[in-house]
Formats: sequence, structure tokens, C-alpha cells
Amino acid sequence: MNAVPAEASARLHDDRPGRGFQVRPGWDRRPGLLDSETAAITAIGPVGLRRSRAKGIPRRTARHWKAIARLVEPLDAARDALHHDDDPDFRRAGAHAAAIVLQQCADTGRSYWAWTSWDWARLCGSGAEEFLAARTLPTERTVRPFVVAMAYLAGGFTGFHYLGNFNRLHLACLVFGEEQVEASIAQAAGILDQWGYQNPLRVRHRLRGIFSQALLVNHSPRLQDLTSEAFEALRAHPANTGRYREMIYALQRACASLGYCDPPVRTGRNNAPGIDGTSPQWATWVERWHATSPLSPRVRATVRTIMAKAGRWLEAAHPEITEPGLWTRQTCASWVATVDHMCVGDYVQRHDHIQARAGKPILPRSKAHILGATRTFFRDLQEWEWIPRRFDPARALAVPRTVNALIGADPRVIADDVWAKLLWAGLNLEPGDLPGNSAGTYYPMELIRAITLTWLFAGLRSDEIHRLRVGCIRWQHDGQPIAGDSADVLADDAVCLLDVPVHKTGTAFTKPVDPMVGQAIDAWQTLRPAQPARIDRKTGRAVDMLFSVRAQPVARDYINHTIIPALCTKAGVPAADVRGNITSHRARSTIASQLYNAKEPMTLFELQAWLGHKDPATTQNYAKITPNTLTRAYTQAGYFARNIRTIEVLLDRDAVTTGAAADGQPWQHYDLGHGYCSYTFFEQCPHRMACARCDFYAPKDSSQAQLLEARGNLQRMLATIPLTDDERAAVEDGETALDALLARLTDIPTPAGATPHEIGSRPAVTLLPIIDVRQGKTG
Repeated sequence: MNAVPAEASARLHDDRPGRGFQVRPGWDRRPGLLDSETAAITAIGPVGLRRSRAKGIPRRTARHWKAIARLVEPLDAARDALHHDDDPDFRRAGAHAAAIVLQQCADTGRSYWAWTSWDWARLCGSGAEEFLAARTLPTERTVRPFVVAMAYLAGGFTGFHYLGNFNRLHLACLVFGEEQVEASIAQAAGILDQWGYQNPLRVRHRLRGIFSQALLVNHSPRLQDLTSEAFEALRAHPANTGRYREMIYALQRACASLGYCDPPVRTGRNNAPGIDGTSPQWATWVERWHATSPLSPRVRATVRTIMAKAGRWLEAAHPEITEPGLWTRQTCASWVATVDHMCVGDYVQRHDHIQARAGKPILPRSKAHILGATRTFFRDLQEWEWIPRRFDPARALAVPRTVNALIGADPRVIADDVWAKLLWAGLNLEPGDLPGNSAGTYYPMELIRAITLTWLFAGLRSDEIHRLRVGCIRWQHDGQPIAGDSADVLADDAVCLLDVPVHKTGTAFTKPVDPMVGQAIDAWQTLRPAQPARIDRKTGRAVDMLFSVRAQPVARDYINHTIIPALCTKAGVPAADVRGNITSHRARSTIASQLYNAKEPMTLFELQAWLGHKDPATTQNYAKITPNTLTRAYTQAGYFARNIRTIEVLLDRDAVTTGAAADGQPWQHYDLGHGYCSYTFFEQCPHRMACARCDFYAPKDSSQAQLLEARGNLQRMLATIPLTDDERAAVEDGETALDALLARLTDIPTPAGATPHEIGSRPAVTLLPIIDVRQGKTG
């Protein structure tokens, strides 16, 4: 480019404060160098060119100097416009800088008016060492800033990215004056310091240099001249790339708060990429739905991505279908079958994030999400009457039963030992555990501790943590509200209440949390800098975000990308387990499951209210009964003890071995306590709990029972007897239930044929015992 573009030339002629240099209309700005001018510069020589200009010195009016007057006069005007102390060193540096420019004109055969940014950059060098090495005469380091200043004033040079690291603040002070620059810096610093920026724009802070560069590129030292258009030009300037853009973003926010420009808008990741791989008509329909749907931006983006995937499938399998209105039930059936057999990486636009997962079957829940998004898309188009109703999306695009059967509540709970270590790490978190730089952590440590403890103890979604508001903590003691700085806060029975904002499934609500959470949040609120109110994206209202600093909420992925890795490292646990990576949402499932399995557990409905769910079925996806809790509950239920009894039975081995048992001789004798029953099918006898003393019964004090016990060939064993409901009631409920059982059995025949009423004797009650059954050899 030419030395002074038209736009820059216009700015050079303005009357802004600090601008002492103006391009005069009478100056001869011919690009070429006359032979006489080259000869004059050669005759003066490098040493003569360096001689300081002073009034009344004849050599500056000599013939050779007159020959190069059109080159010398603008350089003298640029030197006069620079702001520096009246020190001989600075005057000498300015004279040497002008001499270097004039010598370069003679060497290149062109006037500096025709130099490009690269020409000026080569003269200034990419660093001080390179600049000094290129000089034929001894040169001081103070000369280079003066050369850059002349390049800026006389040549319109702003290619500062070519010059490497140099003091941009010193250059701005040379050009505009230190008072003007420092006044603008102080004005911006006051805003940024109020928002919580760590020592903004102070000595040796990089923001001072970037701010100075912004003033130089904008050709004005005044903050009010940094308009919205000026910031657009700053972002487009090649010198403002990389880390410079973040600083310019902060500077524009400060200027916007002062009313000088519009607030900045982050671009790039907020813009969804265009839909590729589909027919243009299908992409148009998808974009039209995306622009019309009232769903949240995140859900709309998900449906848009899935329908773009459906469009790529259509392009490959059904190229004749280019619009949603052409879909039929057959098309839906084909799409459902495709989703059922879909693998990771099928019909996607980007593959760089898939990596090793490519080719693996997608999960059943992912299949349900794809079909759900498709139903939403076609249902909306039909309800809006954009397409005819050719099928019912709820039926034609329903999730297959085989897929539904594989979807169930499976909370990704973190193991108790791992979670205990993460709790310890969070309670003992220090600045050295977090990534940072020489200035410390990116966020204040009080804010980091408050976020960490809220994640570990409050059971909130990451979005709810991100959107908590100032004053969300309230304290109660003995049922009465108390101030956060009251001594009652430290009492054991003090209650900390957390106000949760509107969330994805319901309205705002209040929940009790551990007092440590309230104390950490109160500590941060005490130090929190005043922040401008921000619009809550769910409610559309301007609110004071709790976790906000530098006029910006904490990054949405800060918990997942910074806090959790730091806690895992400090606790010495891996950042992933068999259920996947440890994420912010897994803490919600872990806390819910622990509350559900506590010694005095919360009920499902209490847990539903604490989590803020509308439907108890949703809570079941978070609360998981542990095996220990299930075992304890099963044992306490006493199912085996209530429904099964064991009874001792004597086996006559001789009767079995001699064949007498086959001839009808009794060989099993059940011990009833008061006698023996030789009925083989004792477990089926309705009178086993209240023996009617039929012919199979032998009292223990009878000679028959005594002879049986005297035998040496008996083997004692245990038999399990299942109980009926009446028998179990007789065991558990006592005399009344027992009398009812006896009354019911009065007319029921015994194994011998006669009923208890016909036998005439009162039945003997037999409470079958529970005998411990131990396996293994006896000692």
C-alpha cells in the first residue's frame, strides 16, 4: 500500500488533541527521487545528515540541503510534533532518526512517501538488535522509537505486528503526549477495575500496550473517538490478532459503558455452520424451522443438526425427496430402520471430533433422541400448516419397542470412595491447584471456592450454578430469618436456603443446602465487584449474576474444563471411570443417590422437590438404590423368616434299605415338639400348624415314640415348610389369629380321613421353629 492512504490522510489533517503533525498541501510528495536529491544526500553524508538542526546554522541552508528540502521539511515537522522532554539525548535521537530515513531514500531511490508498510518495517527492523545491526554508524537504542514515530506520522505506518515486541505505550506517548494517553488509560482503567479486572492498565500490564496500539491505529488519543466503527476497524487490522482481540473486547466493553460505542458481540462459535451434504430445498426448510421454533436455542440447534443428518440420508437413499412435504409413512419407516442401525459418524458434517468412536453403534438413548427430534420437526411443520398431514409423527416415527426396552434409569453415579476424595479436594482447594499465570488464577479464589462447593454440595445443574443471582442465600434459625453476618449462622441448627432460578423443567424454587455452601457464597458476595446487570436468557430480565467478574459471567464450561480436572489431580483420582468422564452433571446424580440411600433417607417425593423435578419419573433417573441399602432393606423385610419355617425330621435308614418303607412302614418322622408325625407329605397337611392327633401322630411320652428315639439308625435332617397366609398370621398376630385358624380347620379332614371335630380332641398347636442352617463341616 502507499504510505498514507486516503482515510489515514484525512485523519492526519484533523485537529484532535495531541495531533501536532499535519500533511501540508504544498508538500511535494512525488514517489521518485531526483538525481540531484540523491547526489545531495550522498554529498552531505551519513555523519552530516545526523547533525542537529538549529537556528542560524548556515549548513542547513546550504545548496545540498536546499536540494532535499521537500524531504527534510516533513521530517522536521514530524520531529517538532513529537512529545518528549527537552533533553539533548532526545533531540539527538530525533536527528539521527531523520538521517536514517533520508539515507534510506538515497539507498532505495524512492522518497518515503512511496514506501510500503514492508519498507518501513525493514527499516525499523523486527527488533532493536536487528535495527542496530543494520546501522553503519554507532546508534543508540533510543533512536528506533523515533524512526517508528516518523514512520507513523510521515508514512501512515501502522504495521506494528511486523516490529516484534516493542514499547507501544512509549510510542503513543511520543505521538500524542503522555498526559493525553494516561488520561484515556485512567478513564478505561476505572471501569475495568470496578468490574474486577486484576490491576487493569497499570504499570507493566500488557493491556496498556494493547490499549496504546488501539489509540495509534485509530489515530486519536481520545477515548470517545473509539466508536463502534473504530472497533470494527481495529478488529480487522492485522496488528490486532490473537490475544490482542480479547483485550480489545474488554476495551470496547469499557467504552460501551461510557456511551461511546455499542457493546461488543462475540462471534465465531455462536454462529452455526451452514448445512452441507443435503439438497438446497431441504436445507432451506430446516433453516426456516430453526428460525421459527420457540424452543430454546440449544434444543433448536440439536434438532437442526439431526434434521441436517436426515437430509444427508435422503440425499444418499432417497434423492427424489427434497422437501418435508414429500415424506410418507414408508419414508418414516425407512428412516426409523436407518436410525436403528446407525453408527457413530453416519451422515455427519464434521468428523474431526469423532476420532476412535467412529463406526460404533449409537446408544439406544441416542436413537430415541434422533427420532424424538424428527417427530418434533414434522409435528411443528404440520401444526403450522407448512406441509399437508400425510402421517402422524407420533406413530410413524415412534421409538421401536426393542429400543425402548433398552432404555431405563441408569444414573451415572460416582463411586463413594472417589466422591469422598473429590469432596476433600474441594474443601482444601488452593490457588496452586488451579491453572494460572504469574498474576494468579484467572478468577478470584473466593469465587472459585464458592463455585466448587456449590457444585459439590448443592446438587444443581451447571446452568443453574451459572445463573445463580446475588442474594440467593438466605439463613434461618429457629424458624426465623437471620442475617448472613449474624452469629446464629454458626449454630448447629442454622438452616441455609438457596434460591434456585428458573430452570429447564420448572420455575424458581428454594432448597436447603449445607451451610458451607452459604458461607462460601457469602464470602464471595462480600468481595464481588459491582457488575452491570445482564439479561437472563431464560426469563429475559436484567439480573445481577452471582458468579460474574469483569462484567462477564464465569465461563459455562469452567466447572468441566477447569475445576473438575483440578480436583481430580489434587485428589489423585482419574478424570474418568467405567461410566465415562466425571462431569458437572454426574455430581447431581451422586448427591441424589446418597440422599436416597442415607441412614435416614429422603423419600422419592422429597428428593423430587429438592432436585426441582416436575415428575417423579425424572427423579428416578438420578436416584439409584445401592446394593448395601437394598440388602439391608431385604434383610429387615424378613421375607424368608415370614414365609418359611424349618422342622426337624428323623429318617429311619433301616426302613429304607430293607424295603419296609415300600411296604408302607413309616420312615419319616417329623418332630412337632410334643410328638412325631409320620405322614410322608407333611408339608402338604393343612393341620401341620395345629395337629389334630390323627392316626399318623405319636405323642413323645408314648412307647411308640420312645422306641423310635432309641433306634441307632436314625438320621436327623431339616425340612423347610412354606406357610400359608393364615399360618403366617397365626405366627405373627397371636392368639386371635390362631383361634381363627383352629376354627377353620375343625371340619377339614386329616391325612387319616377323620376331621378334628370327629376325632374329638383339641388340636395341639405346633409353632414351627426357625433353625439355623449352616453349611460346611462341623468343628
